[in-house]
Amino acid sequence: MDKFSVMNAYCRIVERGSFARAAEDLGVSGTLLSREIKLLEKSLGCTLLTRTTRNMSLTEQGQAYYDTAKDILSRIDQLDEQIRASTGEIRGHLRVNAPSSFGQLVIAPILPDFMDRYPDLSVTLSFDDHLIDMVEQGFDLSIRVRAALPDSTLFARPIARIKQRLFASPAYLDKAGIPQSAEALEDHAILGFALAEHNRKWTLRHTGTGKVADVAVAPRVSVGNSLALRDLLIAGKGIGTLPDFVSAEPVAAGRLLPVLSDYELPDRQIFAVSGARLETNAAATAFVSHLKSATSNAD
Repeated sequence: MDKFSVMNAYCRIVERGSFARAAEDLGVSGTLLSREIKLLEKSLGCTLLTRTTRNMSLTEQGQAYYDTAKDILSRIDQLDEQIRASTGEIRGHLRVNAPSSFGQLVIAPILPDFMDRYPDLSVTLSFDDHLIDMVEQGFDLSIRVRAALPDSTLFARPIARIKQRLFASPAYLDKAGIPQSAEALEDHAILGFALAEHNRKWTLRHTGTGKVADVAVAPRVSVGNSLALRDLLIAGKGIGTLPDFVSAEPVAAGRLLPVLSDYELPDRQIFAVSGARLETNAAATAFVSHLKSATSNAD
């Protein structure tokens, strides 16, 4: 049993929530994946995943194995990228595209250190919330925050996963009341993110039981920018979803409160997308490594 290969397969199964989807991503059969996970569980002497016909959940040992395996694989990826970057001459011009909120809140703060590390490299950053044709527009790298990426001829590398939860302002909750169940959200003002995959339906998973609730939502207002949505929520206009890199500061300041804190929406993933294999562009590799290190430290 190739431990690193099985480790990677196990992490993909957990992240995709399905053996079939993970097998499709990895280009292997679901039967092979199932057999490898059974061998892994046998070698560890414990059950990592419990499966029914409709659900899959992690045991306590399964969650611990996932967290550690993900960290090990991430460190190996970072080392590979650092070595590749160190063997290439980091100079020239790098063009990067990213979503507006992620660019402003995550990329912009780490850019000064990146510039200091690579003084011979110039960078153009473009922030755009709409999906663009990065090759046609001449970008070396596009950072995308999505639940999954559609099939394409582009090369994608996962960087980190982000959590999404529900939030509202203290003033809104004082006025409208605190919902005690997922179903109670139907009685509240909803604010939506227009570009999200879940703009008309929220799939909420209970973090303790794993129970899933599908809630139909009809947003009073939908906006195409997470920072604008954050500001509307702070202004007390309703309940909405935010990723953790947007919600962290207002929650710490007490301007937003988690709603139904035992529930979360499906994770989204940060992808680095390029028109050619990343290792062929030392500057892009260095940027992804820098971003990956920063997001790992933020966790």
